[in-house]
Amino acid sequence: MTKLKLGPIADEKPVKVTLELPASLHSDLAVYAEILGRETNQPPADPVRLIVPMLQRFIATDRGFAKTRRSIGAAKVDS
Repeated sequence: MTKLKLGPIADEKPVKVTLELPASLHSDLAVYAEILGRETNQPPADPVRLIVPMLQRFIATDRGFAKTRRSIGAAKVDS
């Protein structure tokens, strides 16, 4: 079994955002969606639906971002 960083995709109320992706990135997302579908015994998700959980995972695991965010939050409380 492959160890993917994403699990099942949550169905949340969306906020519309428009962006352009390189074709190679879209292709990688489609392959990832296929593998994720096999791993979770689900049909492959729309590759675009992977973007949000990937960004959430990236932000949640970025230590530099977390440290800076905490220091900014502390600065706002001190103001």
